[in-house]
Amino acid sequence: MQAVTETVSPMRPHPFRVREKHEEIPGCITLRVAPDGDGSGAAFAPGQFYMVYVFGRGEVPISVSGSPEKPGELTFTVMAVGAVTRALCACKPGDIIGLRGPFGSAWPVEKVKGRDVIIMAGGLGLAPLRPVIYQLLANRKDYGDLALLYGARQAQSIIFAGELADWREHATLDVKITVDIAGRDWPGRVGVVTDLLTGRHIEPATTSALICGPEMMMRFSAHALLDLGVAAENIYLSMERNMKCAIKMCGRCQYGPYFICDDGPVFSFDRVERLLKTREV
Repeated sequence: MQAVTETVSPMRPHPFRVREKHEEIPGCITLRVAPDGDGSGAAFAPGQFYMVYVFGRGEVPISVSGSPEKPGELTFTVMAVGAVTRALCACKPGDIIGLRGPFGSAWPVEKVKGRDVIIMAGGLGLAPLRPVIYQLLANRKDYGDLALLYGARQAQSIIFAGELADWREHATLDVKITVDIAGRDWPGRVGVVTDLLTGRHIEPATTSALICGPEMMMRFSAHALLDLGVAAENIYLSMERNMKCAIKMCGRCQYGPYFICDDGPVFSFDRVERLLKTREV
């Protein structure tokens, strides 16, 4: 008699227990969770996301913000902006949440080997980029120059501030930070994140870029890189759309011919440039 192999449904949340909770900035927390069972479901590629379920409240798509080098645990950075994310931010160590995933495409860590990599992040967009930063630094010899250009609304909006300082201190990653609005105690740059490209030496033929943030920020950043000679197919964006099923069934995240949950969220700019110019109604 042939053995029957159980197929795990991608629509069934698996229980994960909150191990640690840390407030990044007011209204934004980072949760470290681990499987509450056999340990399955905790492997992901940088850039992928999970559907995170709060029992009795619903679920939302959230990209992993932790290191892929730490098997058996997952980290999510969440801003309290709706009913589900507010419930997530209210979770305490020991609480159980549900996860489905991982889903979607990943940052092209293999494709950018041997190249200089510019990482451009806006606001909370640094969270989905954090895993790829960990992976690039863990395999530092495989890449050329690495730069992180990060823009936040104000100094109080900067997430992972301690880690940014550590990355800058160890000098394996060129970190530059700017804010839109600065108080008198802010010692750094003031302006939009594309200003950090001004005066930067770039070899267009050997440079790739990874971008995540508000769509307007990503569009302007991509075009600034195009103006510097970086090819559109070497510029990658992480797109965000409302997702419900995460398996390309409901159509809620359709973006032109693509479904963000399956074809994305990471796209090369040449695939979505035309779509980003289209007004949505």
